[in-house]
Amino acid sequence: MVGAQERKGRNHIGDIVIIPVRCFTCGKVIGDVYEAYKKRYDEYKKAVDAGEKPKETPKKILDDLGLDRYCCRRMVLTHVDLLGDAAPYE
Repeated sequence: MVGAQERKGRNHIGDIVIIPVRCFTCGKVIGDVYEAYKKRYDEYKKAVDAGEKPKETPKKILDDLGLDRYCCRRMVLTHVDLLGDAAPYE
């Protein structure tokens, strides 16, 4: 398993991703919360898929990460990793 330091800036299959550093609307720094959100959301999704009651909901995850404004929530929720499509050649 790849360590957290080695995965920083990479998606679940190891491709490099570019996450917006700041919210486009208000300017709050959000680049550091994306990986934590993704990890916690994956745990939520696994619990839901298994038919279990999840420990926390996506709303609670975003609240805990300090994303109170809907503009910042939008930035994290709608982020799509397109770097592999935009730059297929190394």
